[in-house]
Amino acid sequence: MSKALSLDLRERVLRAVAEGASHRQAGQRFGVSAASVSRWPALERRQGHVKPGPLGGDRRSGRIEAHAEAILGLIEGEPDMTLHELQAALAARGLRFGIGTLWRFFRRHGVTLKKRPGTPTSRPVRTS
Repeated sequence: MSKALSLDLRERVLRAVAEGASHRQAGQRFGVSAASVSRWPALERRQGHVKPGPLGGDRRSGRIEAHAEAILGLIEGEPDMTLHELQAALAARGLRFGIGTLWRFFRRHGVTLKKRPGTPTSRPVRTS
C-alpha cells in the first residue's frame, strides 16, 4: 500500500525550490519525483499547506447511496428480487449500477438476499 511523504520532507523540498533549485534538482536531492515537486506548490496555494490528504477508502459509493431510499423501497416491495432483476428495475428508472456495486450496497446496509434453489426431500434408504 502506498504511503504519503512526510510533511517535513515536503516543506524541505519547497524550501529548496524557493532558494533557486529546479524541480528536477530538488527531486533528485531529496529522492522524490519532479512531478511531486511540481504539484506541491499548487497544493500549497490551493489549501494553504502541503499536508498529505487521506489515502484509500471508498470514493464512489456516494453515487448509489444517493438512491438508497429507492433501492431499499424496491426490495421492500418485492423481497425475493434477484440482483439481476433489481438491476433491470433500476435501469427502467434510468439508474445503472453493476451487480458488484449493488452487492456492496446491500452489504453496507446489512441486507442479505439469499437465493437458494429448493432441495429435494430426503428419502429413507435401507442399509443392510
